[in-house]
Amino acid sequence: MFKESIKNHFPFLYRLYSPISDLKELHRINKQNAYWNSIPESEYRNILTQKYEKIFGYELDWNNLTTYTEKMQWDKLYNHDPRKSTLSDKYAVRKWVEKKIGIDHLIPLLAVYDQSKDIEWNDLPNQFVLKTNKGSGDVQIIKDKNSLSLFDRRRIEKNLLFSLKKNYAFHSGFELQYMHIPPKIVAEKYMGDNIQDYKFLCFGGKPYYCWVDSDRFISHKRDIFDLEWNKCDWVQCFPSSNKEIPKPKNFDQMIDIAASLSADFAHVRVDLYNIDGDIYFGEMTFSNGSGFEFIEPHSMNEYLGSLWTIGADT
Repeated sequence: MFKESIKNHFPFLYRLYSPISDLKELHRINKQNAYWNSIPESEYRNILTQKYEKIFGYELDWNNLTTYTEKMQWDKLYNHDPRKSTLSDKYAVRKWVEKKIGIDHLIPLLAVYDQSKDIEWNDLPNQFVLKTNKGSGDVQIIKDKNSLSLFDRRRIEKNLLFSLKKNYAFHSGFELQYMHIPPKIVAEKYMGDNIQDYKFLCFGGKPYYCWVDSDRFISHKRDIFDLEWNKCDWVQCFPSSNKEIPKPKNFDQMIDIAASLSADFAHVRVDLYNIDGDIYFGEMTFSNGSGFEFIEPHSMNEYLGSLWTIGADT
């Protein structure tokens, strides 16, 4: 609040204050990373058990994991399939997706950078998207590069730098597939406003449900559909909206693509975009909600768990 007040009312002071604030944020991130790196792997399970009990109100029985959220904890700690890291890497996954379903389903790549200071602004078009290959919520959408001041560009670079520095393996509870992803920044083509993504829950290479998120930064809603596009009455973390959400064009093709991408995995969430009938790959998510989002009713948590044979990745 204090920082925003300075920014809005005293922009020149803000420019002086900002570098100090940035150094403090980098120090905080480095300190947090050092803390997690100091913890031996033998303690991960105990910490995860305590966190699960704090959120859900009961202790995990590691010898009898039945629900979806319970099995997610096992998978995060003990499924060391190296493909999880490769396919969680928003840059490295592109080559794999191209072989699986073709380059036409990839959002065009403009550039890749190792550090935020390497961004070649003059080489990029007027509209584009920047994001890190391992972060979450760090997408920077540039709709008019020519209107950005030098200060605006540095702010964007700073936000990406913070995301690069974070160790997302520990950000939400031992999502260890992110630990060894080489950090990069990806520049992609801007595909338009309000592009909707469709998230397919897949088990054993078969999609079962698809959900649509809306109003994420206002009052997050999540509408879940079966593969016949019937709205489901169960929820994961966020309530259903009252909106009529039309079935996307070529939905059957989206199902086929999700099935192809999820083949050979006991469980993965496949995110796709559908832009006027053109289907594009979004990302592969192996730890949906880190297994810490409430699924209600509880019977649905149990049903999703029954679909997941942990340790069955091939």
